[in-house]
Amino acid sequence: MSTHIAALILAGGKGTRLKALTRKIAKPAVSYGGKYRIIDFPLSNCANSGIRYVGVATQYESSVLNSYIGNGQNWGLNGVNSLCSVLSPKQTEEGSNWYRGTADAVYQNLDWLDGVDPEYVLILSGDHIYSCTYNAMLRKVEETDADCAIMVQEVPMEEASRFGILTADENDEVVEFKEKPKEPKSNLASMGIYIFNYRTLRSALVTDAKIANSSHDFGKDIIPNLLSAGKKIVVYRYSGYWKDVGTIDSLHAANMDLLLSGDASMNLYSVIESNRIYSEDNHARPQYIAKGASVSDCLINQGAQIYGAVDHCVISSDVVVEEGALAKNAVLMNGAHLGRNCRVYDAVVGPYSSIEEGTIVNGEKNGIALVANGRKADMK
Repeated sequence: MSTHIAALILAGGKGTRLKALTRKIAKPAVSYGGKYRIIDFPLSNCANSGIRYVGVATQYESSVLNSYIGNGQNWGLNGVNSLCSVLSPKQTEEGSNWYRGTADAVYQNLDWLDGVDPEYVLILSGDHIYSCTYNAMLRKVEETDADCAIMVQEVPMEEASRFGILTADENDEVVEFKEKPKEPKSNLASMGIYIFNYRTLRSALVTDAKIANSSHDFGKDIIPNLLSAGKKIVVYRYSGYWKDVGTIDSLHAANMDLLLSGDASMNLYSVIESNRIYSEDNHARPQYIAKGASVSDCLINQGAQIYGAVDHCVISSDVVVEEGALAKNAVLMNGAHLGRNCRVYDAVVGPYSSIEEGTIVNGEKNGIALVANGRKADMK
């Protein structure tokens, strides 16, 4: 079997900054936008790009994520000429080895890539929110005969030290790469999205695996080593919506970006048909808005029951907002329950979490509050 391009999605991170939301599930399995999980975005992007061979490297609390991905049916990746594989850390006679870094996650799955035998490999993070296709990026690699292309986005200079920063010449060739530099020389930030010539990548990973003090990371090791070896790396500039939802604040903000009342650029209703985001249908009942309920500027998924008031909220399946309750500027995840006469402001309410009658959450509106007292994992 051989193919022109395969993709490997890195989805094994702990997501510790999301606190209790990732206590029982991996970060890419966290719900988003009322009906999606974060992993839906890179998988949909691959499907919309015509990439038929996709591996997903999972690790931390992966049971929900593995079950959700399954054979890739939700994204059309289970056909005769396609393949979606969940790739967990290997267990051998010597024991099991957790992925030691982003590069090691790919290295441990070289046998899967060898079986697919691609000319190019797309490496993606499984926990970013964006909608695009990778076809133009691939064409740039082919037309420039590059060993690698890195998708980049311009960020404010005051934020550049948070990212891997590249310096490129007038031909878009990378001349320098620094991971989270204290004094950045440019504002071209790596999005952690790469297309490699597979032979170049394979050789680099095998070499890196033998280096005892390597952190086995693309940004810290693989890219700098390729530059030192004189390999040709080009940038592919992306200007659309892209967000790393690594904190409670950024997850809340990304959800609010979906509401059409704001200045958001992530408008699901304007996404062209060929770039649609696909997700699992949990076959919930229709939503119910009771007589006397108040709803303003909200996304509400099927199965939700609204008896109280919701304003500027993103509401997932099977949420119940009781009579007299108020939620404002909030994200209510699957199965959340707001008791009578409670008040919830500027908050993320986790899956199956309950807020008791009369409770006030974040009444002083001090940042974004997290309520996560649900006792079961978000399986829907």
